Amino acid sequence: MSQFAINLIFVGGSFLLYIGIAIWAKAGSTKDFYVAGGGVHPITNGAAIGADWMSAASFISMAGLIAAGGYSASTFLMGWTGGYVLLAMLLAPYLRKFGKFTVPEFIGDRFYSKNARLVAVICLIVASVTYVIGQMAGAGVAFSRFLEVDSTMGLMIAAVVVFVYAVLGGMKGITYTQVAQYCVLIVAYTIPAVFISMQLTGNPIPGLGLFSTHVDSGMPLLTKLNQVITDLGFNSYTADVDNKLNMVLFTLTLMIGTAGLPHVIIRFFTVPKVADARWSAGWALVFIALLYLTAPAVASMARLNLMTTIYPDGTQSAPIQYDDRPNWVKEWEITGLIKFTDKNGDGRIQLYNDTPAFQDQAEARGWKGNELVVNRDILVLANPEIANLPGWVIGLIAAGGLAAALSTAAGLLLAISSAVSHDLIKGSINPDISEKGELMAARISMAVAIVLATYLGANPPGFAAQVVALAFGIAAASLFPVLMMGIFSKRINNKGAVAGMLTGLAFTLCYIFVYKGWLFIPGTNNLPDNAANWVLGISPLSIGAIGAVINFAVAFLVSNATEEPPVEIQELVESVRYPRGSGQAQDH
Repeated sequence: MSQFAINLIFVGGSFLLYIGIAIWAKAGSTKDFYVAGGGVHPITNGAAIGADWMSAASFISMAGLIAAGGYSASTFLMGWTGGYVLLAMLLAPYLRKFGKFTVPEFIGDRFYSKNARLVAVICLIVASVTYVIGQMAGAGVAFSRFLEVDSTMGLMIAAVVVFVYAVLGGMKGITYTQVAQYCVLIVAYTIPAVFISMQLTGNPIPGLGLFSTHVDSGMPLLTKLNQVITDLGFNSYTADVDNKLNMVLFTLTLMIGTAGLPHVIIRFFTVPKVADARWSAGWALVFIALLYLTAPAVASMARLNLMTTIYPDGTQSAPIQYDDRPNWVKEWEITGLIKFTDKNGDGRIQLYNDTPAFQDQAEARGWKGNELVVNRDILVLANPEIANLPGWVIGLIAAGGLAAALSTAAGLLLAISSAVSHDLIKGSINPDISEKGELMAARISMAVAIVLATYLGANPPGFAAQVVALAFGIAAASLFPVLMMGIFSKRINNKGAVAGMLTGLAFTLCYIFVYKGWLFIPGTNNLPDNAANWVLGISPLSIGAIGAVINFAVAFLVSNATEEPPVEIQELVESVRYPRGSGQAQDH
């Protein structure tokens, strides 16, 4: 059986499962659509959170970034994991105690202001749409390879699949679909990692294999990897970072951005009690850890496998002939995500760090420039092929990559649609809208968001994990501070909250757009996106932490310069901090 047929069986079978679950769990009311009826079991919710969390950025792109950047890219792991703990400890139980459907609804009620709710809707939509761009781009990468089409067609297919099961099922359908997707993605991620760890180190546990001996060379795996890549002009894989400020700010941005992302927060509204929200968080951390503890090993082994594929006889020997390239390179070339240019006309593939520092050594070997460009987002998906694993493993990881991308995309689209239909239309524009009308508005807004994300996903402002990091920065600067102040400060009033959100959002977006292009449109950036042009060396990916500080400062200054919140609001804040039971999520 051909690899294409195997891929179709795994991918098609998993999609039939997801769509079948969506039909079985079709939302029949707004409560089903927004919070799955409010009766999801904590373990089930924990698995759904895990799938919601482990998006294309985690499954597809994070390991690729770590593979390319080494230790310096470990900030993704530290920031996302730390942020989840922050969310579980400081926000989720208290928001569940409040008993609302959405994050903007909490902000509108806590700050007794329709304007605050409206600004929160804007912040949520901007962050979520940016996040969805990364998911759709990742899904397009996966579809393009495993259905053997170009990346644009892969993106279009992904959009259609998301539309079918997310628009139909709402939160109820998405919850149970995400449980199935978690099972698929974690098995798909773990099994290839075990195979590859056994091949390279003889250790079946990837996390331990990372620190084991490389079988072929007898050297520690990381030492062997460092030797290979430094011989080709790349930085040491385990080297420390030069800009500690940027690293700290980036980690902090990911942490507080995680705690402010609405698509994860709303998952805690689906359980019956506050205690269940805490248990959901605990189970989710277990489920997430299974992938996050494996990712560094997958990244390191993928990088080593890639380099030894191009230089099978060692870095001091000639690289492989282009005509002798393995099938996986040929297949990925079809997608346009691997590109080869024979710059010196020798018919061989030169893969090295084409920088002035390595130029003398390259010229001594007759090289005229790096000839192979590999999109980082493909490394995890290509890993089984690079390691010559069985066809069913390749089909399995295809299904897992798509599950990761589509599960998070669905959660984000639901957050967007609930913000538009529940908070904007029902909360401000037309409070008397019928339940049927609200459901229709939710589904229409979700469809519009899919179209927008698909359009922008065709030309994303970075790799999947980088685009997601931008979304985290936006959430960090706009939503996280107002949620924290709404729970833990009785003094912050509606004027302070609105001023803080608007200032944090505007500052962060402007900084990002200057380097990434206005509204992420290619070619509209004012400055090149490199360290030489960043203010104080702060990357656009790291600016969210600064935006959050500005948000906090503006909110406190404005609040203290104006009147105190009403007494009943201060009492409400006091009651939310003592989670002794909770009300049902209410439909207003």
